[in-house]
Amino acid sequence: MADDQAITQKIMGLVEPIVRDEFLELVDVEFHPSGKRWSLRIYIDKEGGVTIGDCERISREVGRTLDVEEVIDHPYTLEVSSPGLTRPLKKRRDFERYEGKMVRVITSSLLDGRNDFRGKIGSVTEEEVEVRANMDIYRIPFYAIKKAHLEFDL
Repeated sequence: MADDQAITQKIMGLVEPIVRDEFLELVDVEFHPSGKRWSLRIYIDKEGGVTIGDCERISREVGRTLDVEEVIDHPYTLEVSSPGLTRPLKKRRDFERYEGKMVRVITSSLLDGRNDFRGKIGSVTEEEVEVRANMDIYRIPFYAIKKAHLEFDL
């Protein structure tokens, strides 16, 4: 598994400049087995959302780069897409960008007796994010966040 993470990090390093040159944001890279082939998923975003054309351009450029660099040594399928309405939140700036939106945060350890928080994103500091759930306010340190993603705001 450590090798898979190393490959994923190397892929991210190759993909980030390609995405940035197209004025897009690299949201996430997933690389894992999927049957006999591996699956490489690249999630991109931009203000106003990504288009099919954005995904096609990034897919072509990334495919060429990965072929030249020979980072992946087994068959794989490349997919480039938008992160969708329930996009993952990975960086502090993601939380800042979506302040006031509904979020679900899973922590790696218990905080206030729980590790699953749902609510609206409140203030964001260098060290933590506030999650406001009804009358409760939870301050969650970034180091404790295992996973976080936007939720539908009904």
